[in-house]
Amino acid sequence: MRNDLIDISKEFAIEIINVCSDIQNDKRGKILVDQLLRSGTGIGANIHEGNYASSRADFIHKFHIALKECYETDYWLTIFRQTGIINEQQYQLLFSRCSKIRKLLIASINTAKKNMDKQ
Repeated sequence: MRNDLIDISKEFAIEIINVCSDIQNDKRGKILVDQLLRSGTGIGANIHEGNYASSRADFIHKFHIALKECYETDYWLTIFRQTGIINEQQYQLLFSRCSKIRKLLIASINTAKKNMDKQ
């Protein structure tokens, strides 16, 4: 079975890794790149882990962590754009993809909670 959220988050992680590779050459970005790398790749890792959760509550918990990573990634992307570490085009692309993941996560969490309440 295909899982769009896993696929999208994996593609996003790869894009973050590639951007962070480029940023390594920028003295300003070198110190901060770890933060973006961790949060940007942590999204997919937590989504993947959530799909193997031991319970619905565990699933929701993992997806909440992924959602927090999305918000942190948004923060770092904004800081990187405002300081010129990444350009507007890079920012728009990554921010758009991160927003899509965030919306899918929120929908998944809400659906899981509704299903949990029905039990």
